[in-house]
Amino acid sequence: MRLKDMPLTGFCVLTIAAILAAAPPEKGSRARDLGIVIGRYAPGHHNAITDVAGIRVGQITIIEGRGRLVPGKGPVRTGVTVIVPHNGDIWQEKVAAGSFVLNGNGEATGLMWLQESGIIETPIALTNTLSVGMVQRALVEWMLQRHPDIGITDDTLTPIVFECDDGFLNDIRGPHVQEKHVFEALKKASSGPVQEGSVGAGTGMTAYEFKAGIGTASRLVPVDQSTYTIGVLVLANHGERHTFRVQGIPVGNMITDRKPKVFSDGSIVIVVATNAPMESRQLSRLAKRVALGYAKTGGVSHHGSGDIVIAFSTANKIPHYPKKALTEWTILSDFFLDDLFEAVADATEEAILNALMAGRTMEGRDGNTAYGLPIDELKQLLIQKGIERGR
Repeated sequence: MRLKDMPLTGFCVLTIAAILAAAPPEKGSRARDLGIVIGRYAPGHHNAITDVAGIRVGQITIIEGRGRLVPGKGPVRTGVTVIVPHNGDIWQEKVAAGSFVLNGNGEATGLMWLQESGIIETPIALTNTLSVGMVQRALVEWMLQRHPDIGITDDTLTPIVFECDDGFLNDIRGPHVQEKHVFEALKKASSGPVQEGSVGAGTGMTAYEFKAGIGTASRLVPVDQSTYTIGVLVLANHGERHTFRVQGIPVGNMITDRKPKVFSDGSIVIVVATNAPMESRQLSRLAKRVALGYAKTGGVSHHGSGDIVIAFSTANKIPHYPKKALTEWTILSDFFLDDLFEAVADATEEAILNALMAGRTMEGRDGNTAYGLPIDELKQLLIQKGIERGR
């Protein structure tokens, strides 16, 4: 990225050091590029949540300043990520959803209504802990502009916003995520490849004491006579180094340097999308299996961790105001869910690894530094241990 190529917008004010820290990952920064293949199911075209038809992801990254923290002023290492559940009007055509809270030390607006109603009716947003209120208000405004009757002759709404704490690198007390960033993320939302690592909500996040952030993966799952897609997107900001594993190898005990000067207990937020025809109860069951993939990377869900999962299906659209009392849905039998359970755990494991491999060393406030996972060193460890295990 060259200086003259940088857009002069209000969304990113970058120093030279910040430009280097925020540069897009080079090729070879995903798990499969290192030969890490998890599970038996093939990924979709982009190996991303956007492989589920209609899903769009938009991200705005905010990086400003460096040096000593001035609370409310910077330095800034944060952002917002949005997931739009389908190409239509999510308010008029809601989708079935479920959830699972592995550990509840986190904020999740709209989760109570999702659990009660079994639906999603707004875009989903991810950001830092102290920006949840601003992002929620921005989603409300975005919906009001498209549906002027909301709160007057129509229902009110409860937008879905999740968070992780990026305060190690970011001036989290500052109002740096603003309405314009949420609107721009929604405007930019697309169905193509999803940028990973230090982008959007993942800008200031770490996992297993390495730089991490946004990660995604997908699986194509044959069930009876059909093939369904499962996509996972994670906001990875969790875990201690010694628990970190890759394909069962305790690499966290082998790569013991490059640790941040302070360990900050964190969280993980995981969004699952599928086109498999499932209802809310089944989607909550699917969300639970995400924890199995999380655990295989070394996640233990600490006391101070907010580990929250939501899952939704695009297969059946739910009308805002149905014209008939009876609704016809196509639903998979519970006896055909096992392969989907397996696939979502595999995709979650890979999405977390992708977040770590895309993370690049970043210096934040007060010189706090989160180091990127040393890919070459990891590759050599995997080769060595693979040879040893094969004897």
